[in-house]
Amino acid sequence: MDVVVTYDIDTTTREGERRLTRVARICEGFGVRAQFSVFECRVGPVALARLMAQLEDEINPTTDSVDLYRFTGAIQDARISLGRRKSHELGDPWLL
Repeated sequence: MDVVVTYDIDTTTREGERRLTRVARICEGFGVRAQFSVFECRVGPVALARLMAQLEDEINPTTDSVDLYRFTGAIQDARISLGRRKSHELGDPWLL
C-alpha cells in the first residue's frame, strides 16, 4: 500500500532537533522524501506497523505530531502536482 507520512517536530530545543533528524532517518528507511517533512512510502502491512512503532517510539507526543495517509490505490493516481516536477516517482528505480 502507498502511504504519505507528514510530521511536525518541535525543534525549539536541541533534543527536538535530534528527534527531527531521527524521524527523517526512519522515514528514509521506508520511502522517498517528497517535501521537507513529507515522505511517500510503499509498504506492506508489517512494514507499516514497524514504521508506526518506530515513529511512535521516537516522537514526543506532547510536542510533536506525525500523520500517515493510506491510499487504496497508487499515490501517483491520487497526486495532482503544481509547479516544479519531481525527478523521480515512488517505486521507480534510482540510478546513482
